[in-house]
Amino acid sequence: MSLLDSIKKNFAPIHPEGYPFIGGFALVAIFLFWLARPLGWIGVIATLWCAYFFRDPKRVVPVGEGLVVSPADGRISQVALAMPPPELEMGPEQRVRVSIFMNVLDVHVNRAPIAGEVRRIVYRAGKFINADLDKASEDNERNSLLLRTSAGPIAVVQIAGLIARRIVCFVREGTSVAVGERIGLIRFGSRVDVYLPGGVKPLVSEGQTALAGETVIADLSAQSRALTFRAD
Repeated sequence: MSLLDSIKKNFAPIHPEGYPFIGGFALVAIFLFWLARPLGWIGVIATLWCAYFFRDPKRVVPVGEGLVVSPADGRISQVALAMPPPELEMGPEQRVRVSIFMNVLDVHVNRAPIAGEVRRIVYRAGKFINADLDKASEDNERNSLLLRTSAGPIAVVQIAGLIARRIVCFVREGTSVAVGERIGLIRFGSRVDVYLPGGVKPLVSEGQTALAGETVIADLSAQSRALTFRAD
C-alpha cells in the first residue's frame, strides 16, 4: 500500500457526526493563533487529531449465515461468560461475552455484528470509569441493543469510557440491519460488548486486535466454510 493510499484509508472519509467537533477545534486553533503562534500550532495538531478520531474507513465485510463480526475497532479485552444487561430481558443464562476496548486512536464507528432485526434499544445512565475494566460493563453509561437473528438473540452494548460523554445510536427499534452496517458511534474512548449464545466457541482471543465489520469473532453455524466478502 502506497503512502497516499494509507492516508486515504486512515483519514477519509470523516463521519458527519465529527464535523461540529472538528469545526469547534478549528475555531479554537484560530483563536490560539491570535493569542500566540505556538499555541495556535497546538490547536492545529488538536484539530487534525479530532479529524482523525472521526474517520470512517470503508470495510470489506465477510458474508455468510451465522458469521458474527466485530462491532468495533480495538483490542479484544475479554472473552468470558457473563450475564447480559438485565434491561434486555434475555433470561438468567450466562452468555459468551466478547469485549472490544477502543482507545482514542481507534475508529469509533460501531457496526452490526450480524444481520437481524433491532428488537430493543435501552439506554442507561451510569458512571464513566475506565472502559477497560470488567466492572465497566455493569457500572458505566451504556446503550444496549437486542438483535433478533436467524441464530437467536444477540446483544450489542455500547459502553462509555473514562472520557466518553456521548453514545450515539444510528438505528431504531423495528429496523433491520445488515452485517457490518453502521449502527452507532461513541465519543471519545470506549468499549463495545457482544453477547453470543451460550456454548459458542469464539474465534478471537484476548489481546487480539479487531476491525469493525471485518474481523470474524464467531461462527454460529459451526460449519467449515470458504468466506465470501461484501465491499462496504
